[in-house]
Amino acid sequence: MCAPADINAVFAAIDIGASSGRVMLGRVSPSTGVSLETIHRFPNGVVELDGGLHWDFDALFAEVLKGLTAAASVAATNGERIVSVGIDTWAVDYGLVNKAGELTAQPYSYRDERSRATVGRVHAVISPEKLYATTGLQYLQFNTLYQLAAEPNLDGVQALLIPDLIAFLLTGERRTEATNASTTGLFDAVKGEWATGFLDALGLPRSIFPPLIQPGETVGTLLPAILKQTGLPADATVVAVGSHDTASAVAAVPADGDDFAYISSGTWSLVGVELDAAVLTEASRSANFTNERGVDGTIRYLRNVGGLWLLSECQRYWAAQGLSQSLPALLEAAAALPAGGPQINADDPAFTAPDNMPDRIRAAVRNTGALLPDRPAAVVRCIMDSLAAGYARTLADAERLTGRSTSVVHIVGGGSQNRLLCQLTADATGKSVIAGPVEATAQGNVLAQARAAGVVAGGLSELRALVAAGTQLVRYEFRDAFASQSGGS
Repeated sequence: MCAPADINAVFAAIDIGASSGRVMLGRVSPSTGVSLETIHRFPNGVVELDGGLHWDFDALFAEVLKGLTAAASVAATNGERIVSVGIDTWAVDYGLVNKAGELTAQPYSYRDERSRATVGRVHAVISPEKLYATTGLQYLQFNTLYQLAAEPNLDGVQALLIPDLIAFLLTGERRTEATNASTTGLFDAVKGEWATGFLDALGLPRSIFPPLIQPGETVGTLLPAILKQTGLPADATVVAVGSHDTASAVAAVPADGDDFAYISSGTWSLVGVELDAAVLTEASRSANFTNERGVDGTIRYLRNVGGLWLLSECQRYWAAQGLSQSLPALLEAAAALPAGGPQINADDPAFTAPDNMPDRIRAAVRNTGALLPDRPAAVVRCIMDSLAAGYARTLADAERLTGRSTSVVHIVGGGSQNRLLCQLTADATGKSVIAGPVEATAQGNVLAQARAAGVVAGGLSELRALVAAGTQLVRYEFRDAFASQSGGS
């Protein structure tokens, strides 16, 4: 345990999203909050392999080791001591590891279409109503149970979710962290344990997942080979954090009180409220809300809404066509356009796979009977308006289904830097929007480690106060209909 007086204690956070990753050093002080230093950034993305979309996990883990090596060097130079390492990534995807501890193949990406064909087979065995009544999980065709149903052979292997797979390669210990386990569709939302009856019904081995571990618990110590390669301290441990990146991000929402909604805005938008217990009603299932575990046993009651993946894919396409523009320039041009333009359903599965995103967006607009000009600014404004409208609908549904009201919306993650999106969200919801921090996921990761080490104490309220103390937050207020016509910036 690290005493609060140990000012040389630092924490390494591995934070990987669906398009990029980073290794950061976090420093925590009860008086000044959390400070982060980015040590190593690296790209991430799907690759076509053997006829499917996969993650290049070998390359990803090599980048993780490169980042940890650099972190160890920086800490040593500063006279600091890395106490532990925490890992968070996106959800649902996994690697299959055999009894010898070998990864049998590069993990599939949730963007692959293989699980589409298994949905009907799964529902023929376990109805959607029964699945939801136990797991409380939003239906998405790429949820882990549908992916596992597509596997041709699961004999002698275990499925390690991506953050658990990284932890295994660092420590040799096989565990499944609970916040990510809750996204599999095979986790009991009330009991907080594996839904073994569902595993049996689907013919999945009960040992398909390793035992559960909670945020704040120690996964294990680093393997000798990892210590040698990275130069990390021999007593450094891997500590479970909210390994589903949204769980860590919500833990770092700088809310004062409990009457808040949150939007974790990145590749996807996770829009919802925090609860003490799952909502497993038929109305909730029909609205496609999910009940996922948060840090300290909370429930992240939310719905996936389309995210900034739409924008980044458009930028990628335009750059390939020689139409590259900076994001600030695109957003400024979009903000200058009048309100009331065409919108799309931003979370339509048609936008899941990478492709010519601008054409797909214009086609979706045509299907509504409207037309979208073939100009980047018009496409960007359509994306921003559509996301804000989707956020507003989702938050209204969350309040109706839970019977609670919210007065403020916290936007964290990359979208908190998007002034146009934040203002349009305030206009669409009629609520105050507080933007920041950008690196909420990494802050939540680091805070879970710091609390486990004894550097800070308290519950989520105390952790969130630390985030607020160390973050420059930006507030956006609702504008009336006349002011909204100006677009904003």
